[in-house]
Amino acid sequence: MSFKFIMTVPKSFIFISLCLFFIYSHGCQADDKTETVNIGAIIDGESRVGKEMKTAMKIAVENFNNNSTTHKLALNIKDSGKNSLQTVFNADELIKEKQVQVILGTDSWDEAVLVADVGTRSKVPVLSFAGAAITTPLLSTRWPFLVQMASNASEEMRCVSGIVGTYDWRRVIAIYELDAHGGDSGLLSVLSEALQHVGSEIEYSLAFPPISSLSDPNKVILEELEKLQNKRSRVFILLRSSMSLASYLFPQVNKMGLIGRGTAWIVTETIAGLLNSLDSSIISSMQGALGIKAYYPQNSKSYRVFQYQFRQILRAEYPEEDNFEPGIHALRAYDAVSTIIHALGKLHGSTSTSALLLKSILASDFDGLSGKIQFQDGRRASSPTFQILNVYGKSYKELEFCPQAGRFSKNVVEENGVRSRSDDGRNRKVESASQVIWPGNILRVPKGWAMPSTDMPLKIGIPGRTSFEKFVKVDKTRPTSEPTGFCIDVFKETVKILEQKYPLQYDFFPHYGIYEDLIDLVFNGTYDAVIGDVTILANRSNYVEFTQPYAESGLSMVVPVKSEDWAWIIFKPFTYEMWIVTGAIIIYTMLIVLLLEHQDNPEFRGRWREKLGTALYFTFSSLFFAHKEKIQRNSTKIVLVVWLFAVFVLTSSYTASLSSMLTVKRLEASVTDIDWLRRTKSKIGCDGDSFVVNYLKDVLHFEEQNIIHIDSEYKYPEAFSSGNITAAFFEVPYKKVFLNQYCKKYTSIEGQWRFGGLGFVFPKGSPFTEDFSDAILTISENGILKELDKRWFSPSTDCSSPDNSTDSLSLKGFWGLYLLTGATSTICFLIFQLGGLRQHNRNAAEINRTLSRRSSWTVSGPLDADELELVNPTENAKEPQALPSVEVEMV
Repeated sequence: MSFKFIMTVPKSFIFISLCLFFIYSHGCQADDKTETVNIGAIIDGESRVGKEMKTAMKIAVENFNNNSTTHKLALNIKDSGKNSLQTVFNADELIKEKQVQVILGTDSWDEAVLVADVGTRSKVPVLSFAGAAITTPLLSTRWPFLVQMASNASEEMRCVSGIVGTYDWRRVIAIYELDAHGGDSGLLSVLSEALQHVGSEIEYSLAFPPISSLSDPNKVILEELEKLQNKRSRVFILLRSSMSLASYLFPQVNKMGLIGRGTAWIVTETIAGLLNSLDSSIISSMQGALGIKAYYPQNSKSYRVFQYQFRQILRAEYPEEDNFEPGIHALRAYDAVSTIIHALGKLHGSTSTSALLLKSILASDFDGLSGKIQFQDGRRASSPTFQILNVYGKSYKELEFCPQAGRFSKNVVEENGVRSRSDDGRNRKVESASQVIWPGNILRVPKGWAMPSTDMPLKIGIPGRTSFEKFVKVDKTRPTSEPTGFCIDVFKETVKILEQKYPLQYDFFPHYGIYEDLIDLVFNGTYDAVIGDVTILANRSNYVEFTQPYAESGLSMVVPVKSEDWAWIIFKPFTYEMWIVTGAIIIYTMLIVLLLEHQDNPEFRGRWREKLGTALYFTFSSLFFAHKEKIQRNSTKIVLVVWLFAVFVLTSSYTASLSSMLTVKRLEASVTDIDWLRRTKSKIGCDGDSFVVNYLKDVLHFEEQNIIHIDSEYKYPEAFSSGNITAAFFEVPYKKVFLNQYCKKYTSIEGQWRFGGLGFVFPKGSPFTEDFSDAILTISENGILKELDKRWFSPSTDCSSPDNSTDSLSLKGFWGLYLLTGATSTICFLIFQLGGLRQHNRNAAEINRTLSRRSSWTVSGPLDADELELVNPTENAKEPQALPSVEVEMV
């Protein structure tokens, strides 16, 4: 009995044990199918960005672990403490000790590449929250296991340049915090290239060391900011900054007046993305600044769920924070974990190699909280959309989006009322009503330039030595005296116009050197402007800007006048053609008078030689109204009346022209051909301090040894009279002054080489260029510029009379008179001939009738030939001839 009992108990125990073992084994097999993937993260745990990233990654891992039955994520977070060596150590520890299969972080590019070096050696993918400023094909070659969750900085810099170009700020100051290696990660070059596309440039760049490396940040920041006081640009771009630097920087610039009226500040995403997290004191010192931050949609269900979770966890873990809203850094961190989750899903539980995991990560294609998640060449394929913010009040207000083209569209202009560029690239100006509040709480767009004041007036450079003192004159014996001259007066008149808008303080600084030096001194910032007789040239415009020209400019040749040849001046009142036609009309009139008078007028009878002499004498004596011959025929009298009228007009005109030529000196140039000067290697003079010397050599091809430098207007007459120079080359304004003084001895050659005119010089980007140009147009339109020209350049007493030089009289003004004279003579002659022909016909008919009557009579005697001669009918008009006597015998 007892044996059976003992045997039964073990059987039941064994059965229960087998059941429990089966159940346990089944549970163990189920647990064995859940694979744990270790991922590492390196962040700055003390920064706001690090806190957001840590919270977001925890949410993503927790959400995945709660819903996944095949994989679990184990998140291992390390704090870099903003130390590069610590970052490398953390990466190495995560790979070797924690056996992580992927590393997330950091938000600094210089630290990201260090982690990428460790990941590349260990063949572990690294997902960086920072992006390279400049993307090159070598990045993926050097760091094949690096994946950038952020895009490069080019789009953000294009947005910055779009703002700068919109408001026509030509010069900016870039401020940034150096990375751990003392570099700017290429941001400065990207910004510089973007600004060039809108015609702007970086005037000065101010770099701060990493704020964590400074023992006395306030002192260092103050010393660096002092360097900006002497810079003219007042457009500041904060390229990159930590929140720690911003907390020191903005209170200081506010105290120094670098953020206030007339200034503009643009902060990039490193600060603009954290505006909600900044202390109120920092926000108050940033009033009016523009910010650029990445835009992300906030109306999706997934974002609202994430936002709720984020608030709960961040408030619980970091109650000291003032703001519990997620930023772009939190969204990128969440999307980085989501990218790993999607990659694991594609592998179907197989994570045998890091290469497969990397390939799966790079093939990601889904919509994340920060935007589309796709990769190309190891970085985000799509660029984020940036939004412009305006710091105002206790926070900020959103303005508009930055378009992909990097400039504002027409819609932005119409909706926001800001000065912008239209889609066709042309500037558009629309007054802002209330959209942008600028530093100093003003609505007017700041000029972005330091306005002159009593403490910092405009430094105006002027030529200390000029060839023609009427333009600019500096009294060396009285250094404190004001310079004088036409250019100085033009400048002062424009200042009067501008002072109606704003006060303008300035000081003059004479410069005793060539004009090119003055251009260089403006270019390098020594002078704020140059006022004087500076010619606008294309090569100079590459370095500086010129205002609207206030005087014309060009190059003209001046030569002495040659002596007048008085021997043949009596022939100069008429041109050659005029003398020919006058002689012809005299001969024609003579012949007409002879033909009309020689039959009836005994004074015109005789041999043909005598007749021609009488007619010629009569015609020439009529030129002086001294003819004595009597005229018989009426037709001749008509011809003579018209002729005498023509004689009166011609002699009067001749006398007047000759008198003018004898009393007014005619200036004729001794040299008229520039080619002749070059061929004969003649010496020429010019101002040695101006660009004319190079122009004569390089453009007009004169040899340098033939160019004489003359430094004063008073030395030119001596150089001409001594024969040192044959010709002088003046700029047109100088020629005007010279000839106003020496108009009797010298003349200019027609034709000149034109330039841009005389203008004021300002640095590129200076807002004063446009203001002074407008003022110059104003004084030109209201007559002030003309009055200044008259005051300074009035000719001397000898040259004040107008140019009365007389040209020879040409046929153009007298052809009508000659036509009248010739036509009258011709018509009278034709009438005379027609009358004679009719009379001749009547006489012939009468004779024929008489002869026919005699045919029936016997002629008593023959008729003499003289008796049968037919005389001119006009000669018989007064005293008729008797017919020859004949006897008629009846048959």
